[in-house]
Amino acid sequence: MKTTHETQQWGIRSASFWMTLFVATGIIFIGVRFIINPGAGAIGYGIPLISNDDLPFGRIKGIRDIFSGAVLLPLLLLRMRKATAWVFTSAIIVPAADFLIVLSANGPSDISHLMIHGLTVAYMTITSFLLFKS
Repeated sequence: MKTTHETQQWGIRSASFWMTLFVATGIIFIGVRFIINPGAGAIGYGIPLISNDDLPFGRIKGIRDIFSGAVLLPLLLLRMRKATAWVFTSAIIVPAADFLIVLSANGPSDISHLMIHGLTVAYMTITSFLLFKS
């Protein structure tokens, strides 16, 4: 059984804490951008919106991105490393799916957007490893 002392040791002195916070706040920022300016958000994602009728889809993505980041913040604040590790690791499916969506929509020539999503997967995988490491 984990003691309170063991739980309290993980926090602001840990690289995995800051790496997780970086992703959480980054995806919240991206979500806010999708809500405020769905067109710019979609271009950054790699699949531009076609018409104003598509704006609600950008905003839907925005609120989901905000949730994806916000769900990690209480876990970080409470220094719940294992819970953070499981939630963060589960979330790797999002940039992995984004990579595949951009690949299927734009093909392999869209290197810049594929790199953004692919490097996010790599960064999150490394962070997940550090979160689980005792």
